[in-house]
Amino acid sequence: MAATNGGRPSLFPTVLYADAKAAIRQLTEALGFTELSVYEGEDGSVMHAELVQGNGAVMLGSKGRGGVFDTAMKGAGPTGVYVVVDDVDAHHRRAVEHGAEILMPPTDQEYGSRDYMARDLEGNLWSFGTYAPEIPG
Repeated sequence: MAATNGGRPSLFPTVLYADAKAAIRQLTEALGFTELSVYEGEDGSVMHAELVQGNGAVMLGSKGRGGVFDTAMKGAGPTGVYVVVDDVDAHHRRAVEHGAEILMPPTDQEYGSRDYMARDLEGNLWSFGTYAPEIPG
């Protein structure tokens, strides 16, 4: 089991897209991720990409390029990912300015978090909020 106090996340949501390049554009421009790395195949498909937000990251790639993971994910529905951000309202404004589909505006939750929810171009749900549970070390 990976340590929880190091400089590297130990959990990476992984999403495949029909148009991974468009997904990378939307996630970086509208939803505030930073591109860490993108590896393309000879045909221009995204073999593997890593985008960061805070001290976490998401891995993504193009659908239909073969391999065990691509085959296992075939026909899988959209996924949902929760991302902790410091300023939910500013993050939401950025998403709106870039045309992201907002499913829930910034909302104060009973458990003390402030969250909003957006859908990406291929139907995946991205929740952004202030809730960040403490992980015992």
